[in-house]
Order: sequence, then C-alpha cells, then structure tokens
Amino acid sequence: MKKPHWLEKERLYSIMFESEKPIGRIFDMAVMIAISLSIIISFIETVPSLAHTYKFILEILEYLLTFFFTLEYIGRVYCSPRRKEYVLSFFGIIDLLSILPPYLSYFLPNARYMILLRSFRFIRIFRVFKLFSFINEGYILMHSLQKSLTKISVYFLFVLILVTCLGTLMFMVESGQPNTQFTDLATSVYWAIVTMTTVGYGDITPVTPVGRLLSAFVMLLGYTIIAVPTGIVTANIIDETKEKPKDGHCPRCDAMVRKHDHYCSHCGEKL
Repeated sequence: MKKPHWLEKERLYSIMFESEKPIGRIFDMAVMIAISLSIIISFIETVPSLAHTYKFILEILEYLLTFFFTLEYIGRVYCSPRRKEYVLSFFGIIDLLSILPPYLSYFLPNARYMILLRSFRFIRIFRVFKLFSFINEGYILMHSLQKSLTKISVYFLFVLILVTCLGTLMFMVESGQPNTQFTDLATSVYWAIVTMTTVGYGDITPVTPVGRLLSAFVMLLGYTIIAVPTGIVTANIIDETKEKPKDGHCPRCDAMVRKHDHYCSHCGEKL
C-alpha cells in the first residue's frame, strides 16, 4: 500500500525542519502555540482552586499535548537524514526532555514540573522569523562566555576562598558573644556569601562593634568585586566583534565564506 504523500520523509522533513517554507513556518507556529498552552496549563495546575475546578479539562489537554509532542519528536527522528546528529543536538535534547516529564510523573510526581523545559523550544522562533541579527548576537555571547570560562573559574575560586576567610574572621570576632548568631563556621561563611553578594537577607547580623565594622567592609568589598565577571565577558565580547575571518571561515559559526563576501550566508555575521 502506498504511503500518503505527507508521510514521505522528504515531505515530513520539509514540514518539520524547513521553516523558510510556508508549510514549515505554519507547523513551527503551531508547535509554539502548543508549547505556550502547555506552559499556561502548568501554571494553572499550581493554583489549587483553578486546578480543582478545571481538573478534567486540564488533564485532557495535557494528554493531548503530550501525545502531540511525542508524535512530533518521533516524526523529527524519522525524517531526519542524520538522526544521530539531530538526537544529540541542542534542539534534539530539548525536544526529548520536553516530552519525558509527563511519563516520568507516574514514578516521580514532581517531575511533571520539568515540563517548563518546553519553553526552551521558543528559541526556534529566531529561525522561523529569520532573526539572524539576534542569532549572531547569540554566537557572540556564547563564544565570549566560552573564552571567559577559565578566567571566571579562577575568579570564582578566589571569591570562594575570600568568603571562607571573611566568614572565619567574623566567627572569631562574634563567637562567644551573648545572643550571637554566628554559632559555627558554616553559618559564618553563609553570612559572608550573602553579605558580599549584596543580597543581605538580614537573618544573621553581628552584635559587636568590630563585627559591624567588618560587616560594612564586606558590603563595600562586594560592590567592588561583583562587577569583575561582567568586565571579563565584556572584554571578550569586544574582541569577538573585532574578529576577522580566518582561513575562509566565519569567526562566529566557522562556516565557509568566500573571499569577497560581506556577510556570512550561514549566520548573517558581518565580515
């Protein structure tokens, strides 16, 4: 028996992956509407009065949406010419994670709230509307963060050592005082982290003049060091925007570019 035209791999691939075509764009928009509805349902289910009143309707909608997303994922795997590449890609992993929570909820009830991972699939909206300038900004940010990772890791280690030392110092000053809240080193380090990051819950406060002076110093210190990671990433972003094509490859997405091209045909980066 001959397959229906829409079940042919080429036709399914055109619908599910080629958003530049009208039918592909319509399908992607339908998926985004389904994702939006699914997220709204998740929020409604956390409101007891609404969840009880509309329980039957919400359950039916969730079953239908789960069935739709499951079929969509199977369809993408089926029609993809490079299945392993799709399954292990960012979108492939997100697509899989977006359909697992309803099934996992039979064993782990709270796993159903992982359904909000479906919101990551909105990233496809950049492809649907051809927002290449935003995609290019994403490439710049991603590469800048990758280049900054080592420096930020060293900085994080330095901050970790610093808050440990400051917490220990505060414990030495405050421990043994009447009504002190610095009863152990772990609590003191927790206070140092909260204070240095300028969060300031106020649940733990020093009672001695020296402790308050140290607390003020940590607060001011927090303002001076909290901007360091931003500066590291910003410097790398500036370097990224000045980067030129290397060996005929785009500096953002590494795609091949021709000698006289002014823009990358893959990601839209200005060369």
